[in-house]
Amino acid sequence: MPRRRDPVGPGQESVWDYPRPPSADRIPKRVVVEIGGRVVADTVRAVRVCETSHPPVYYVPRDDVADGVLEQASGSSWCEWKGAATYWDAVVDGRRFPAVGWSYEDPTRGFEHLRGAVAFYPGRVGRATLDGEHVRPQAGGFYGGWITDEVVGPFKGEPGTLGW
Repeated sequence: MPRRRDPVGPGQESVWDYPRPPSADRIPKRVVVEIGGRVVADTVRAVRVCETSHPPVYYVPRDDVADGVLEQASGSSWCEWKGAATYWDAVVDGRRFPAVGWSYEDPTRGFEHLRGAVAFYPGRVGRATLDGEHVRPQAGGFYGGWITDEVVGPFKGEPGTLGW
C-alpha cells in the first residue's frame, strides 16, 4: 500500500476503498468516447469496474459502439479476476487507431455482464467523458483507468507503483 492516501473531499472516493477482487456494477452515468474527431461510443448502460488502487474502468456495451469501428487487434493478456482479454483497434474514416480498447469475450464467473462490452483506454482515444467531465488517463501504458474529479489516489501505474 502507498505511504499516504490522497485526502478525500466531498463527493469523492478513494481508490484505496475499492474491493479486491474488483466490483463490476452497471451505472447510469453517460460515457462518451471520441476517436478521430467522431463519437464512436455513447451509452448510459456502462459497467463500472472498481479495483483497489486503480481508477474505475468503464465497459461500454458493444451495441452502443458505432458499427464497423472496432477490429480485433493482435495480442492478449490475462486478468486473474476476469480472464483472457481481447484487444481492439478502431478504424475511423479509414484511419487505424491501434489498441484503443479491450474486452473479455468469455469472462470468468461473476463478471459475465462484461461479455459484449468494450473498455476504452482514455489515453489512446481522442476524448473520453463521464457525465460531461473530461477523463484523464491512468499513468503508464498498461492500465486503462478513468480519472475524474470524483476519485482520488494515489493510483497504480504512476512511477514507483510497480510492486503494488
